[in-house]
Amino acid sequence: MPSTPSSTLELVPSSASPVKKAIKKAAKKPIAKKAPKAGLAKTTVKPKKSAKPAPKSPTAPKLARLFLDTQKSGLVWHEIGLIAGVDEAGRGPLAGNVVAAAVILDDANPIKGLADSKKLSAIKRGKLFDEIYAKALCVGVGQASVAEIDKLNILQATLLAMQRAIKGLRLSPKLVLVDGNRLPMLGNMRAEAIVKGDAKVCEIAAASIIAKVTRDRQCDALHTQYPQYGFDGHKGYGTAVHMAALRAHGACPEHRASYAPVREAIRAAIEAAAHKASA
Repeated sequence: MPSTPSSTLELVPSSASPVKKAIKKAAKKPIAKKAPKAGLAKTTVKPKKSAKPAPKSPTAPKLARLFLDTQKSGLVWHEIGLIAGVDEAGRGPLAGNVVAAAVILDDANPIKGLADSKKLSAIKRGKLFDEIYAKALCVGVGQASVAEIDKLNILQATLLAMQRAIKGLRLSPKLVLVDGNRLPMLGNMRAEAIVKGDAKVCEIAAASIIAKVTRDRQCDALHTQYPQYGFDGHKGYGTAVHMAALRAHGACPEHRASYAPVREAIRAAIEAAAHKASA
């Protein structure tokens, strides 16, 4: 009579058992890689090659160009809206205000010849200045005074002038493209800084022309008030003629006292006056 089966399974059969022979025979065969025994070892699954990554979203300059391309083809991309270009003139000079301009161009009235204002002749800049005002949807000009430059420093004064230029636009842009690597505080308005943007983006090129001509004309006006400095020629930059005039006449109220050459001229004038008084 067979014995009652035990509740514990016999994991290793006896030597006489035919099961053991079957196990030995099976052990000689390699274990299929596709069907490993669960719980014995972790299998390394070679990851499948991932699909090509999705293309990155275009940057603001690319969106701007795409917007212009759609306009040329007769389409209107309302999600982008109006684009304003911003640039400044007058960071380097020793005298006068720093001037910024913001321009929103009209694609229905294109302007030929837009370029970095520094690469254009004064006559060409003047003609484009008038054409931009005549054809652009709107133009805004902002300035920071000599007193603000000396108080804030030239970088912060420039950003302030840019803020004022943008606020001076009669239309609100959806995207602001600024020449350089710094942006003014614009709240929730979308903006991007573009290094050498005046040579890449037509709106910025237009703004550079407006800012440059506006400031040059201010320097011409300064020349009539202070002819001894020659502002109509050097436009306030530290040329040899300007430095010689500073040494000879000292600084005028339109000179930036925070700039080293002007500060030195002021110190020299004070020392000369003191020496004269003591003589």
